[in-house]
Formats: sequence, structure tokens, C-alpha cells
Amino acid sequence: MEAKQEKDAKKVKPEKKAKIDKATEKLERAKAYKQEEENYETLVRILGCDIPGSKKIYVGLNYIKGVSFAISNAVCIKLKLDRNKKIVDLSKDEIKKIEEFLVNMSVPDYMKNRRNDPETGVSNHFLGTDLDMKRDFDIKRLKEMKSYRGIRHASKLPVRGQRTRSHFRSKSAAATMKKQKKETKT
Repeated sequence: MEAKQEKDAKKVKPEKKAKIDKATEKLERAKAYKQEEENYETLVRILGCDIPGSKKIYVGLNYIKGVSFAISNAVCIKLKLDRNKKIVDLSKDEIKKIEEFLVNMSVPDYMKNRRNDPETGVSNHFLGTDLDMKRDFDIKRLKEMKSYRGIRHASKLPVRGQRTRSHFRSKSAAATMKKQKKETKT
């Protein structure tokens, strides 16, 4: 009887090993396929910004600086594009339409990021590096005027009324506070 059990045990082991080997091979192939898929991600360039092709239009347009969810929704509605369509599936004509719409935006003023420009008085919507430049020029203008906000920017303190007792401390500010406490104690 013992001899029969040993023979049966030897027969079962190779079958189990074969199943395990096949399963591990399948897993390895699946991992390799996923890695290949990740390596060959297509990028679509819209207004100088690389957008992953796997993203939907609604989400993908947010990769462009100055485009919010509201603006991307407006693009989809005005151009009659499906929000769930992948960026890769866009034709060149559709990409050109999107770029033209974003450059010459026809949305209400409350959706634009530069309402009542102090220099011109016109509402505009800026994208990418133009937005950064306008923000930097605004901060410089505030500093030159020596307005409260400009002084706060210059001294690297919070501008919008936050408390500074425990936050916004640089190393030098924290060191001066410690020195002042020591002087008052002695």
C-alpha cells in the first residue's frame, strides 16, 4: 500500500508544478505587456503642453496651465466634443479647433482668469507662460506702489490675512523670535 501512495504522490506533483509554471508564465506575460503599454504612452501636444493620450478630453485639457475644469467643459460644449473621448482619438482638425477656441475664448467674463485688467480694462484669459508673466508683473507693480500687499510679498509673508504666529516662519524669523524671548526673560 505504501508503494502505491508514493507512486500517486509522484504523479500529482508534476501536474501541480506544471499548473503553477503556467500560471506564473501568464502573470509574467501580463506584467511585461503592461510595461510595454506604459512605455509607449502617446503624448498629444496642445498649446505647447504635452498631454497623455490615455486621458479623456475633459481631464486632459487641465494639463494646460490656465485651463480649469470649467474651461475644459466649455470647450467640450462649444465645440460639441464628447467629454469622455480620449485625447489620442482626436483628429488634427479637432486639435486645431481646440487651440483656436482656447486662444480666442468666447466664454462669459466670470470664467476668465484676468477680469478688468488694470492696464487696459479688458477681460482676457491667459494660458501657459503668459499667465505666469502677468502674475509676476502684477506682483512687481504692487511692490513698486508700496501697497500693503506689495510689502507683504516683498517680505515673503502671507498676503491674504493668514495668521503668522505659528506658520510662515523662515529660519531667520524663528531665530529672531527665540533671541527676543531670551532677552525678555533676562
